[in-house]
Amino acid sequence: MSHSCPMSFENIDSNVSRLTSVFVSLCVIGFLFTNNIVFLFFLFADFALRIFCNKELSPLFRVAKFLKKALRLKDVMVDGGAKQLASYFGLFFVLLLIIAYGFSWFTFMYIVAAIFLICSLLDALANYCLGCKIYYIIKKIYPGFMS
Repeated sequence: MSHSCPMSFENIDSNVSRLTSVFVSLCVIGFLFTNNIVFLFFLFADFALRIFCNKELSPLFRVAKFLKKALRLKDVMVDGGAKQLASYFGLFFVLLLIIAYGFSWFTFMYIVAAIFLICSLLDALANYCLGCKIYYIIKKIYPGFMS
């Protein structure tokens, strides 16, 4: 199964997704520099809105969409299912960071933050979505996954 064939039959704009990844990375970096947990709660709410409600309600999605239009970037459509799974991973990472911070597990928190930042920055800067790669592997094993 090729990476270019639709998996969920819902396409999303990769440029908006990549810009959103930039803002996610900035929020994680903001948290690491300030130790202000508000950054994490904001990310948690944003991911939850994108996953469980309407992505149009997500502040980061809206800013990324506006910025894409302001920069006059062209549409680059990709499979939405893969990006949705990547959002679930993002929500999981944020939840781990909140729990680690709450229990003062700082070493674990920094490890999770580093992994999260690497994944987010790979998507934002190199257009390499690790969550998407995992999605394609799972879809080959379980074709009905997230259908």
